Amino acid sequence: MGNCQAAEEATVVVQHPGGGRVERLYWATSAAEVMRANPGHYVALVTLRVTEEEGQRQRRGAVRLTRVKLLKPRDTLQLGHAYRLIAVDEVTRAVQARKEEKTRRAQRQRQQASAGNDQSLMDEVLLLLHY
Repeated sequence: MGNCQAAEEATVVVQHPGGGRVERLYWATSAAEVMRANPGHYVALVTLRVTEEEGQRQRRGAVRLTRVKLLKPRDTLQLGHAYRLIAVDEVTRAVQARKEEKTRRAQRQRQQASAGNDQSLMDEVLLLLHY
């Protein structure tokens, strides 16, 4: 019986875009080095997010959720973790979509607040007319 699991734990796994190539590094390295070797890409830490409720749903065939956290160039890729290369244009699109969603949410809140103010103003006018 071999001890292959211990060797797997002692690697940094870097997944390339498109689900193709998987690179294994046997030493801790900086994100800047990986980005330098793969121009036009960011390095992201991939973590599986499982709550107790999600764990129960997984047994019934639900999709697992993964969390992707972009690393700064000075961050170190740690042994035993999985990382993914993400293209700059994907990051740009995601940031833009997030910004647009924040803007839409703020507009909805302003509209709801102004609708609430309009309603309270109408209530005051009705009270004044009533007296």
